[in-house]
Amino acid sequence: MPPRKKKQEAHGLEASLWEAADRLRSNMDAAEYKHVVLGLIFLKYVSDVFARRQAVLTAAVDDPESDYFMPSEAAKAAILESRDEYTAEGVFWVPEGHRWEDLRKAAKQADIGARIDAAMDAIEKENPSLKGVLPKNYARRELTPATLGGLIDTFSLMPALYSGDASSAGIHGGSCTLAVLSCSGDMASTRLSCATRHLGLP
Repeated sequence: MPPRKKKQEAHGLEASLWEAADRLRSNMDAAEYKHVVLGLIFLKYVSDVFARRQAVLTAAVDDPESDYFMPSEAAKAAILESRDEYTAEGVFWVPEGHRWEDLRKAAKQADIGARIDAAMDAIEKENPSLKGVLPKNYARRELTPATLGGLIDTFSLMPALYSGDASSAGIHGGSCTLAVLSCSGDMASTRLSCATRHLGLP
């Protein structure tokens, strides 16, 4: 059953990438929209990993039998927003206000490009291994709010890009990001193969 799930998730990613390419094709060269699309995919990826770890912590702080059990809401919140609880498990720290869900809620705002750039910048600052790696040019004129909002809506419909053990996904040290964002090739299928391979998808 797990292999079938991976196949379905990969299909969702492929369909989303093709839709994204259609949205961007009239505004920029294929060599440019690779970075626009894969940057957003990586942002969703790290947010999915982060959300998975947060779900595990949420269950633990609510479980009286767990060493993580916390009796008060304030104490629970402190654990859920503790950077060390994520980085100790090899999970990139995604600051509050810059997570995928935050961007999804703001997808229709006129400043969505600036918000995406701010999210990329914040994630880089919180994770030194990503310094200088993530694209931060989403506020440019050719990327209209409608285009970016449409891309966010498209990727939000995808299944979670990640739901397993952080260490098995190869996200340590920014290796996944570097590999994905350095993929080359003019054909969309080439870029898809490269991106999905480094994201741990078939």
